[in-house]
Amino acid sequence: MAKRDPRQTAINKRNKEMSLKLKTLLPAVLNSTGIKTVQSLHGLIGHKNEYFIDVKNEIINSEEEYVTKWLSGLKKSVSEIPKHFRTTENSKYYIFKSIQFNKDFRDYLYLFLQRTFLRNINAYTKARPKIEESEIWIGQNNANYGILITPRFNGDNWENDKSEIRHFNKKYWSIGHILETGLLVPFSESKFEFKTIEEYLNFFKNVIVRNSGSNYEIKIAEKYSEFVLNHSSPNEIPLLIPEYRYEGLTKKHVHRLDFTIIQSTDLNKIGFELSPWSTHGNLTGVKKKTQKAVNKEASGNFEKEISKLRKYFKKYNIYSLIYSDESLKDLDSIFEDMKSYLEPNTSDRQLKLHIYDEIMSSNL
Repeated sequence: MAKRDPRQTAINKRNKEMSLKLKTLLPAVLNSTGIKTVQSLHGLIGHKNEYFIDVKNEIINSEEEYVTKWLSGLKKSVSEIPKHFRTTENSKYYIFKSIQFNKDFRDYLYLFLQRTFLRNINAYTKARPKIEESEIWIGQNNANYGILITPRFNGDNWENDKSEIRHFNKKYWSIGHILETGLLVPFSESKFEFKTIEEYLNFFKNVIVRNSGSNYEIKIAEKYSEFVLNHSSPNEIPLLIPEYRYEGLTKKHVHRLDFTIIQSTDLNKIGFELSPWSTHGNLTGVKKKTQKAVNKEASGNFEKEISKLRKYFKKYNIYSLIYSDESLKDLDSIFEDMKSYLEPNTSDRQLKLHIYDEIMSSNL
């Protein structure tokens, strides 16, 4: 059974603690500002978010970074107000001066902004994929599937509802993503939906990967499934995407990558090619060939593999790691390489709030 997500539990706990603290601070703030209700106070503060921060496009990694950007946006906005309009009748200027001279307001605002970030943490901390990168097709011919972000069937095939991509509330290309959207059948309204992580992993291992016919890929899929089910935050783990199709739905596509990982936070892509000599470089009839011919054929096979990976890099910006026969003797080591990209990226940059000092000392 997948474990309960302690990260979300911690977020819920912290959100509750912040809300209780804000209730404690509220009477002093209302008294010192003369604002009548909590609704009016939150209306004054809250509706400024999109004025001060480009929340649609910026990636924000911590509470401190969010507060810093918000205050920087406030300071910039106030500096652009003509001097004869800088009065407390202007809501932005009122907030600015209240930060300078009202400690109760200042403490409340800081905590309120931290809570705002926490309540929107998934949206604020993830990169938004480009439209052309928001659609993936995987699998063998006649056994292929789509992974989109906001899929809708247009009468012919699946497409993304582009206006809703940024509102998608799961980490892109994660276990949570696939539970939300399912796997789509091309040119059909049909799709495979999964109610649990176990259901998806069973399909992943025993349908998609098994169809590849590679024992190496099947064993890696087993290791990945075990890793997900034993992880503390399974829904946030990036998908181990099998058989990424270079040409998408093109029937005679050129190449597939064995496995691909797309990290949810920054959308970095890494490919993994399991390339045993028997399937990727083996030469036949060498007894009837000259050494020169053998060398030429071997060189051609090698160039074919390298060309494939160059094309992936140029078209999709996917850098690939190649594992040949010697490496494939130790699948545990290969999966250790994968794990370094599978851990959810939750780095928090703890920024010093110099902007507070700048506001406090400002003559605006």
